[in-house]
Amino acid sequence: MTQLSEHLLKQNTAPELSRLLGHITDCCTQIAKLLHHGPMNDILGMAGAENVQGEDQKKLDVISNDMLKEALAKTGLVKGIASEEEEHCVSCHEDGEFLVLFDPLDGSSNIDINSLVGTIFSIYSAPEKSSIEDADFLRPGHEQVAAGYVLYGPSVILTLTTGQGTQMYMLDQTIGEYVLYQANVEIPRETQEFAINASNQRHWAAPMQAYIADLLKGKTGPRGKNFNMRWVAAMVGDVHRILCRGGIFTYPWDKKNPDKPGKLRLMYEANPMGFLVEQAGGKAFTDKARILDIQPDNIHQRVPVILGSADEVKTCIQYHKDI
Repeated sequence: MTQLSEHLLKQNTAPELSRLLGHITDCCTQIAKLLHHGPMNDILGMAGAENVQGEDQKKLDVISNDMLKEALAKTGLVKGIASEEEEHCVSCHEDGEFLVLFDPLDGSSNIDINSLVGTIFSIYSAPEKSSIEDADFLRPGHEQVAAGYVLYGPSVILTLTTGQGTQMYMLDQTIGEYVLYQANVEIPRETQEFAINASNQRHWAAPMQAYIADLLKGKTGPRGKNFNMRWVAAMVGDVHRILCRGGIFTYPWDKKNPDKPGKLRLMYEANPMGFLVEQAGGKAFTDKARILDIQPDNIHQRVPVILGSADEVKTCIQYHKDI
């Protein structure tokens, strides 16, 4: 089977980018090992602190963030990193060629119940300057040179794009290497599955209320077919399912926090996932615009997210135009 490094070479990926991806995936392998021995490693439960978003941190949120930050700083390839768990960007190496952004442990509320979690990352080329600041990271998602996630499930799965389609690799535990098992992932254009946190239904805006209501009417409604709902409570798990068999995932604006445009972070979640989904033939939008075209205004910016099977995303967006 083709290992990650061999496949990147076949895709003519720049050697420096290939090396960086190797360092990221090596670190994720170590995070996976910690998770597999969670209760024995005393990594479960709360850290007793909040992150910059005002959210309670799990112990492994902090541990995985520190592991990635330290691993990337040592490579000499990274000028700076930005993390969901850090208030500001962190400088690494003045001659580094890349900026890396990451959510060190997406879905961390699932840790204590042994459910799906993952690491999401996004890579940009670094500006030609010796020092960096938050503003250097504020670039639209279509400028990403690579993005991916590592899903920590029954198997450890790396899903990756360098702009040449979306590929899936599995960690071969016997050799400690990621091997290609699905090349050029294609998301079906149509679907009968949707993912949304339905407990927030009463807080959604009218267009999303109408859209989901029509899905739930099934064959007797205007859509003329039955839909199933799936919800993992970790974006990385829901997006992985969509990449495997299609579907639509949405985390819309809601009036619980009317001053926040959405729950998910543009730079650490929406952009990398949007890149992966588009490279697999899907679409990724807010309720108003293509996600990868958004010009960020801060590194912790939040946005509504609607992504997945192309035809279903178009239908959902049409509801927002009609109402």
